[in-house]
Amino acid sequence: MPKDAAVEEFAGLVRTLKARDGRSYEALGRRLSVSASTLHRYCSGATVPEGFAVVDRLALLCGADEEERRALEAAWTEADRARRRTASPVPSPTPVPAAPEPDPEPSAPEPGPDPAPDPTAPEAPRARPRRAVPAPLLVAAAVALVVLALAAALLGRPTRTASAPAPASTPPGRTAAPLPFTWTIGSQLWQGGCGHTYLVDRAPGAVAPPPVAADSGAWAGTHGAVHGGEALVRITLQGRSPSDAVVLHALHVRVVDRAAPLPWNAYRMDNGCGGAVTPRHFAVDLDRPRPLARPVDGVDASGAEVRTIPAVSFPYKVTSSDPEELLVSARTAGCDCRWYLELEWSAGGRSGTVRITDGGKPFRTSGTAGRPAYLYDSAEGRWITDAESGQTG
Repeated sequence: MPKDAAVEEFAGLVRTLKARDGRSYEALGRRLSVSASTLHRYCSGATVPEGFAVVDRLALLCGADEEERRALEAAWTEADRARRRTASPVPSPTPVPAAPEPDPEPSAPEPGPDPAPDPTAPEAPRARPRRAVPAPLLVAAAVALVVLALAAALLGRPTRTASAPAPASTPPGRTAAPLPFTWTIGSQLWQGGCGHTYLVDRAPGAVAPPPVAADSGAWAGTHGAVHGGEALVRITLQGRSPSDAVVLHALHVRVVDRAAPLPWNAYRMDNGCGGAVTPRHFAVDLDRPRPLARPVDGVDASGAEVRTIPAVSFPYKVTSSDPEELLVSARTAGCDCRWYLELEWSAGGRSGTVRITDGGKPFRTSGTAGRPAYLYDSAEGRWITDAESGQTG
């Protein structure tokens, strides 16, 4: 593919992401920590970024799925190769000076008429005719001069070869070989199976009754709902081998976008429910500049006495017969945050990082402070406010 076509294809994909998001170059640039003019050059094809990381952050920010991100990385790889070829053209060979031609023999003057011989003069010695240099010897000399000049040029300056473009690095979460473990997530979980709040950009009359917890994903997708105040994410991990354990070293939180909390209505999925068991989990405060996944104790109040379920910190080990389940509780009061998780692992001399997202897109959680809050009155079959129900907060 010609380099111009590769760069244009990459720029077209970046323009599509930017148009889909709808934000200005300045707004997106602030989120990506690049200037508006730099982002504009990426979109126009005037510049190809030296690394894929900034483009991958843009893709996540604009809601690209896994397939789109793979296509974007492939297009960037080709465009980067074109950029490298343009920046480092193959040097043209140094011209070799031509061998000097032998000086032509001076031509003798035109002979005049022979003078009459003097019978008394002694006979002059005859000049010995010059022997012409054979043509094969001239050719051999010219070839020798060319070889010597070329050798001097090569020895005087190191030979340069066009360097092959560097292979694209494997992004976090992907490895050349299959992962030694499997993982799945649940991102539409409710506290205790009944308590949750969604933010929805609809009036109460246009919102369906709350679903059962098992149908929460479909309900949220239909209404374009965003987790309000807290998002619960369950990660289930299982090794592929019964004997070779996979070690899970750390869980990192990456916030890709922060904005003001959504000005939408808050809809509670219950009237309040007290779960007998609160499992141990990892608490994440998205309002902190650098959120951390902090292990928290769980509580079991199902018996006569309340029992603490001790938190367990990393590392963990998983095999095919010993899976592990991690529960992450990400909370915010002051932002509309888009975020994802990175899990570090090692096994059998290999190591890597898995990026955990919500089906290829960042998780999203927004604060609910000051938003109109509604709960569902089953008797009347409609959403009512806290004031109407006699509840507050």
